[in-house]
Amino acid sequence: MTRVLGIIGGGQLGMMLTEAAKKMPEHISDVIVLDPTKNCPAAKVGAKQIVADFSDKQAIVELSLQTDIITYEIESGNADVLQSIKNTIPINPDPETLRIIQDKFLQKKFLRENNIPVTDFDLVASISDIEDKVTSFGYPVMLKLRRDAYDGRGNYLIKNHDQIKDGYDKFAGKPIMVEKNVNFIKEISVIAARNTKGEIATYPTVENIHEENILRMTIAPARISKHASEEAEQIAKKVMEVFHGAGVFGIEMFVTKDDRVLINEIAPRVHNSGHHTLQSSSTSQFEQHLRAILGINLGRTDLLHYTVMCNILGPKDQSGKYKSASIEQTDGVYLKWYQKDEVKPLRKMGHVNVIDIHDTHDIEGLISKAEEIQRSAKFTMEE
Repeated sequence: MTRVLGIIGGGQLGMMLTEAAKKMPEHISDVIVLDPTKNCPAAKVGAKQIVADFSDKQAIVELSLQTDIITYEIESGNADVLQSIKNTIPINPDPETLRIIQDKFLQKKFLRENNIPVTDFDLVASISDIEDKVTSFGYPVMLKLRRDAYDGRGNYLIKNHDQIKDGYDKFAGKPIMVEKNVNFIKEISVIAARNTKGEIATYPTVENIHEENILRMTIAPARISKHASEEAEQIAKKVMEVFHGAGVFGIEMFVTKDDRVLINEIAPRVHNSGHHTLQSSSTSQFEQHLRAILGINLGRTDLLHYTVMCNILGPKDQSGKYKSASIEQTDGVYLKWYQKDEVKPLRKMGHVNVIDIHDTHDIEGLISKAEEIQRSAKFTMEE
């Protein structure tokens, strides 16, 4: 039996999910995405599109009437609407999981209640609340928006008393929380999957390097101890056990100086740090997500080759429509453009996977090669 797949979100993740779906014609006959950007990346690779906001109730209901199963590639969907229709159409991951993860305080609270390691945190609603928590946690502390924040845009690091008011004013009128800052040595993540039958699989732990709160590079495997890597994968499996529903999750974590692992945040969807799996694994995270929500046995997750993934971001001094984009390509380099119509500063325009095709296990060499290729990206703007 083939099914029509509905995806809330049609950006680059929806694009790569659509491409994976097109390779599974025995299971998926068509793809329809809901996205506010006309002719979004997913539509450019063959998905049909409903043009509407991710949280538009009427549009979500319409998507449910045109499809046989719904998933999402962005956390901005309307969890309440999805909850109201989940008895009429399979929705994975479960809308209740989406509701919890959309609110960073509820997410951390849920993890702590399930004995999954996180840093100390609490709600704050005033400057005096923040001051009290600073007294308890010590400087620095991280002030965070509870909802609608990504790529670090909802974070404000408070290093001293003078920054407390600045942080509070930055998020004025919005629900916020505060976290004890984690003195980490590495940022890592695990891509994990759970199918509708309860089968769980994890990909090897990877290392992430951020600049200006945006993921620049993912290194597979992570340059961490065996103990930390195994602990991260065990934590990821526990996360998949306690959250409802099926699908692929991106689970971001910190490794501390004493080699402990703490969860930072969870994305209930395919994840930027899993793009390496397109070439480094026999089953990409996108195929795995579809297998999971369709109830098919999960694919293999072992790392076939060491890989470094680099995001290609829009230059800080360029914005608008562009005629062409170019990048250096050599053996073992796999380029994926996201086919976005406009370049914007620091916008994710594509990525490259640099594969250790000769299995030298020279991670530093791969990183240098990836950085060189990343720097070669050029966009020719329309006049």
